[in-house]
Amino acid sequence: MGRKVIIGVTGSIAAYKAAELLRLFVKNGDDVRVVMTPAACEFVRPLTFQTLSRNPVAVDQFAQPVEWKPGHISLAEWADLAIVAPATANTIAKMAHGIADNLLTATMLATRAKIAVAPAMNDGMWGAAATIENIEKLRARGMLVMSPREGDLACGRRGLGRMPEPDEIFAELG
Repeated sequence: MGRKVIIGVTGSIAAYKAAELLRLFVKNGDDVRVVMTPAACEFVRPLTFQTLSRNPVAVDQFAQPVEWKPGHISLAEWADLAIVAPATANTIAKMAHGIADNLLTATMLATRAKIAVAPAMNDGMWGAAATIENIEKLRARGMLVMSPREGDLACGRRGLGRMPEPDEIFAELG
């Protein structure tokens, strides 16, 4: 049996790439649970991830728990590995400051699993002093923060901020 992996999906146009990342983990024999922010559901529907993972997708922090434990606690304790891909500047900031106001950030705060982050944002946001400080905080806490890639951005500009490709993320997490 493979690893127990959480893929956290946030509200970025790069959310569609998380479906391919999920397929790579499943093909590897890993058991994958997807946790989406409400904003992520505006880009990709939970049904996509449910179908590909063959597991329910968690979105609502206050949904009735399947177990007696709240959803974020049972997910946090279940996982061996957690990857937030795409990770928006907003979610990175929340993680850096311990803000747990949605199911994904609460799960990331509670887990003892290895956490990886694959940023995806506009180049201006990536280069902002606040984002740089937040990334440094996550790295200082032992999280793996991947470097975004240079290329065409959804805003119409070209620059640094593209989420690494799913195969690159998967290879780095081996």
